Amino acid sequence: MKQVNVVENQYKYLFISLAVIAVGLVFCIINGVQYDIQFSGGTRIMIETNGEVDSNQAEALVEEKLGKSVTARTQKTNNPRAENEVIYMLRLDIASEQTLTAEERDLVIDLITENFDVKEGGNQEMLSVEPSIGRETQRQGLLAVLIASVLIILYVTWRFSAIHGFVAAVTAIVALIHDVLVTFALYPIFQFPIGEVFITAALTIIGYSLNASIVIYDRIRENSRIMKKNTLEEIVNTSINQSFMRTINTTVTTLLAIVTLYVFASVNNISSLQEFSLPLIVGLIAGAYSSLFIASPLWLRWRKRSIAKTLKSA
Repeated sequence: MKQVNVVENQYKYLFISLAVIAVGLVFCIINGVQYDIQFSGGTRIMIETNGEVDSNQAEALVEEKLGKSVTARTQKTNNPRAENEVIYMLRLDIASEQTLTAEERDLVIDLITENFDVKEGGNQEMLSVEPSIGRETQRQGLLAVLIASVLIILYVTWRFSAIHGFVAAVTAIVALIHDVLVTFALYPIFQFPIGEVFITAALTIIGYSLNASIVIYDRIRENSRIMKKNTLEEIVNTSINQSFMRTINTTVTTLLAIVTLYVFASVNNISSLQEFSLPLIVGLIAGAYSSLFIASPLWLRWRKRSIAKTLKSA
């Protein structure tokens, strides 16, 4: 395989990452960031309809009537009891400091029934989450990510002490933040609500991406012993190239399973699986990219600066 000069082109790879993250930030400004009621608190109302309805119109009608923030989405799934029959559901997430009263819930149902083709005798589901519980769920999710990051720093610092493990740990964390931000960009673009699924996907991506970075750090450690006459740039570039096909093959193998899951969810209109598997697909690609083109080059830049400062002060 032809050698890829990652070190020489590191700024190009970094620019690509920053461009993707910037697109996500632009969509955050345009579409805003939606939070699942599991995080924001509020009431979710699911109403079965006879077909797809205009979610924007439903959102506007309920917001005007209640004076509260509403996110409306249409969902469809195949009926397991009847072949080729599709179940259509209108989902209304109503964020508020207090969950809806029984009168307000009835008001919403009546409003939707009057303005849309609601299925007579169809399914109706209610879910209420107190804002304090939503905030606690959000806090626990962020705490889980924080604890995982601290444990990663401690482990990588200890495991790769021979190549200045703390530097390797910090640059690995930077790469993981990159992966999470790239995955996060999907949510405002596709207007997915951020909830527990995002935290689950983020932790899965962090674990996978870290493993890929550790493989390359391991090669750098071994090559530092073998290639003592070579420059640090040559050692890092060789280590990345030696791990290149392994990282690609592992990523492709994993993606085959996740893409299959996404296709299955799309064919069967299972929106919950779609919202989980699509971020995973993007996150796995971002994780492989950051392991090869972000983490190790950043480690190299940090080490070169440290060496230059040491020589200057000597």
